[in-house]
Amino acid sequence: MLLHGNFPVLIFALTLLGQVHTGKVFGGHEAVPHSRPYMALMEVTNDNHSKQCDGFLLNEDFVMTAAHCQAKSYKILLGVHNFFKQTDVQTLTAGQAFPHEKYNATTFQNDIMLLKLTSKAKFTTSVKPIALADKDDITLPTSCLVSGWGQTNRENNLNSYVLMEVNVTLIHNKISNENNVYCSEGDHGPGGGDSGGPLVCSDGKAYGVVSAGKQSRPYVYKYTKIPDNREWIDNIMKYN
Repeated sequence: MLLHGNFPVLIFALTLLGQVHTGKVFGGHEAVPHSRPYMALMEVTNDNHSKQCDGFLLNEDFVMTAAHCQAKSYKILLGVHNFFKQTDVQTLTAGQAFPHEKYNATTFQNDIMLLKLTSKAKFTTSVKPIALADKDDITLPTSCLVSGWGQTNRENNLNSYVLMEVNVTLIHNKISNENNVYCSEGDHGPGGGDSGGPLVCSDGKAYGVVSAGKQSRPYVYKYTKIPDNREWIDNIMKYN
């Protein structure tokens, strides 16, 4: 998607095939530039195939994303809003990937991964980490937001060149109960192309990781729960 640095033009027109890996923002609006300084735009590459994912900065060493974004190599851009007008963007790589050991590629259970950067991120006005919801934050948040650079229209394959965001309301349903994930529902929400972005709720913390979704109405979007994985997250960062 990204035209900056070594990101191939191909990613700009990435499409979604088969089961939806979510992240493109439908029904949203452009974010205020650099108001989401934790956002990371990523190119993930396996052999000769590259695709786009999102992530979010936890500290100077780690980025969080979805486990289904696993790849052989990762290029990570921090500080992007409009990737045609980039200033002070940090281009980093990941040296180690830590997908959840119980990730299920069929059901998308435990769809969460940590990436350790090969060099430290430098905090600026446009690059800052986000706090994570704690394991004790178990009450269902009601007002949340997702953001990304993916498709904004279900009828075409073009991704957005500016960061978009959309408000979502979390619900209890059969999918969330059976899969132990957060869910939102409706025409507005994430889709494909920016998997791994954060679900950020009213207290400003990241509660979930954009995971998978249903491509036909009623549209249902799934987010891996961060509170349920805090011990795993903290241990990975502490011992690596």
